[in-house]
Amino acid sequence: MLQEFKKFAMRGSVVDLAIGVIIGVAFGKIIDSMVNDILMPIIGRIFGGLDFSNYFIGLTSASSEAATYDAAKKAGATLGYGQFITVTVNFIIIAFILFLVIRAMNRLFQQEQAAPPPPAPPTKDQELLGEIRDLLRARA
Repeated sequence: MLQEFKKFAMRGSVVDLAIGVIIGVAFGKIIDSMVNDILMPIIGRIFGGLDFSNYFIGLTSASSEAATYDAAKKAGATLGYGQFITVTVNFIIIAFILFLVIRAMNRLFQQEQAAPPPPAPPTKDQELLGEIRDLLRARA
């Protein structure tokens, strides 16, 4: 059973999938940092320094009196629509960045495919047939 598991785990597709997941997680961290540390502060500055994550509606009297969303969540039931806005904006930004990355990769891949391979040198038979063709044209 151990040998069978080792054979399964070491197949190329499983290893490729594992590498893809690891790279995906690392890439996700880069994108998350770019969105949270670079783009969201710019968006917040454009909208007058608003922090969307602290927009909420308290569903209990204690939670509606809280100053921050975290305090309101501790005090009782809250509807955190600001957090939803933040996550939605993050998703849109991440989806757009991934679109640009995949688009660039597809263009590079198409350029590699578009370049035709150099023509193979003619064989001896092809050279002889070309000479025969030329002689027949010259006779006619």
